[in-house]
Amino acid sequence: MAETIAILSQKGGTGKTTSVRTLTDVLRRAGLRVLAVDLDPQGNLSDYFDVDPEATPTVGDVLAGRAKAKEAIHDDVIPANLSLAEAELALAGKMGRELTLKRALKDVKKNYDVIFLDCPPTLGLLTVNALVSADYAMLTAEAQYFAMQGVEQALEVIDLAKDSLNPDLEWLGVVFNIADMRTVHSRDAYTTLKAEFGDKLFDQTIRSSIAYAESAERGVSILDHRPDLGEDYVQLADEMLDRLGLDEARRRLAPLRVTA
Repeated sequence: MAETIAILSQKGGTGKTTSVRTLTDVLRRAGLRVLAVDLDPQGNLSDYFDVDPEATPTVGDVLAGRAKAKEAIHDDVIPANLSLAEAELALAGKMGRELTLKRALKDVKKNYDVIFLDCPPTLGLLTVNALVSADYAMLTAEAQYFAMQGVEQALEVIDLAKDSLNPDLEWLGVVFNIADMRTVHSRDAYTTLKAEFGDKLFDQTIRSSIAYAESAERGVSILDHRPDLGEDYVQLADEMLDRLGLDEARRRLAPLRVTA
């Protein structure tokens, strides 16, 4: 059964979707079967994976009960579009609404090693559905002054989901993203998070670079566009797999490492 990981942040602009896209790419290149589920009505993850904008059904159809999850998989991606916002509104009036995604994914989990849930940049019903469906929650925090506040707010929602709906949910950790560790500002923000969350803060930081926007525009993975930056994600994937106890998968990362 797949390890299901919800990746979330309290707001947009923290590199969350780029993290989902690149970690998915890294793990697939390591030979793992990975399903990426786009839960953001903006559909940025779907765009990153070049899913046809007119592709149907989507995750909105799944949540609305119009399609099964297996029918909405397009090249190992369940895409989203603006119709997901309507599906979320419709969910709000239903009994057991927080369990909708968990029930939908039950039949596809056996076909994958890892499922990533790319949450919207809000802590609403779609994010709660992701947390109820997940085995683990992973946060992304931008390297800026209010990073601590964003992480704390996200943790409150994680705790709520754990206490009332998903007692087996574990917090995998927080990724320090869009960082320039040459600056005092980034170093101070990292130090603050480290002091508060200790080992829950991933050691590997993700560097800030215009190359991410360039690679997205060209439809090329950062692993190919800028392998030196892609190495950040290979290292992050190694830490993540270590925390998941997937040692064999960690060994498969070796060919992806950038050699000096």
